[in-house]
Amino acid sequence: MKKIPYVNLGYKKKSKARLIKIFEKVLNQGQFVGGQEILKFEKSISKLCNTKYAAALNSGTDALTLALHLLGVKRGDEVITTPNSFIASTAVIVHLGAIPVFVDVLDDQNIDPDKIEKAITKKTKVIMPVHLSGKMSKMDKIMKIAKKYNLKVVEDAAQAIGSKFNDKMSGSFGDVGCFSAHPLKNLGAMGDGGYITTNNFKIYKKIKSLSNHGMENRNIIKNFGYVSRMDNLQAAFLNFKLKSLKKVIEIRRTNANTYKKLLNNNFIKTPYEGEREFHTYHTFVIQVKKKRDELKKFLLKKGVETSIHYPVPIHLQPASKIFGYKKGDFAITESQSKEILTLPVNENILNLDVVKISNLINSFFINEI
Repeated sequence: MKKIPYVNLGYKKKSKARLIKIFEKVLNQGQFVGGQEILKFEKSISKLCNTKYAAALNSGTDALTLALHLLGVKRGDEVITTPNSFIASTAVIVHLGAIPVFVDVLDDQNIDPDKIEKAITKKTKVIMPVHLSGKMSKMDKIMKIAKKYNLKVVEDAAQAIGSKFNDKMSGSFGDVGCFSAHPLKNLGAMGDGGYITTNNFKIYKKIKSLSNHGMENRNIIKNFGYVSRMDNLQAAFLNFKLKSLKKVIEIRRTNANTYKKLLNNNFIKTPYEGEREFHTYHTFVIQVKKKRDELKKFLLKKGVETSIHYPVPIHLQPASKIFGYKKGDFAITESQSKEILTLPVNENILNLDVVKISNLINSFFINEI
């Protein structure tokens, strides 16, 4: 029985040969911390996201940390975000001594803008929407609210490189856009990596400094910083990956559209795109009203690996007990956590396999009737 993996990070022989030459070039140059590959990557990202500046970092988590820190988030301040996300988006708030204030989501799993205003207090400093799975939050409404209350906006765009809302790029709406280059992302590195985008020169300069120990130069330290910089070798790898990013997204969108065309919507709810939206499908998350776990087991028996993003909402994690949230506080998030299932959609999966998975899912429900 042929197995269809959820993750496939393999590289073809031709790509491996090109990468080896790129790595040899970096090794011969002897630039490992800092270097031309990083500058090239930052320039390419700012162009792609249509922002004035970009800064290469060691992870999406540190991108969020530095962004919140530079926007003045301190102990006791509040940051509005969503409980339906990877844990890092809340962890960075906690590490700064601030308080995460959760807002429930829409049926597309992104933050509900209409519920944000009720969560704003005198302690609120930042709104941090999470563009989950490659679909952007409704940034027009969010930016209007931020302007009304004089709040900063940090886009957690970790999963949304190349995504658009109202024909505008992810990472170009807020004060800072934060991205991850984890290997599973559409633009993935060989390990951890990340980057920020901004149109604010002061923020850009401070992030470049703070990510490198706070150095202005080798001997002058204006602020005590971090070690959050990207390695030159990692940047070289990402520069190589950038050349194929458009194709990667096209393949994922083709696979997603095949799922949406074939899956029986009497049993499955698939992701959707609104007018002037562009979904990049970091993940393809369906919502299964009945027998989600049984379907997952069935597919695994048939050789199809799936995942769940995320089975336990952040407000119900053991680590979140200190905030006093309880089951029932965010009904939509909690309901979705029992229904969501992530199907393989990566650029290395054959479209024929997408057809096979769709047929398997449809047959599961037909046989269950």
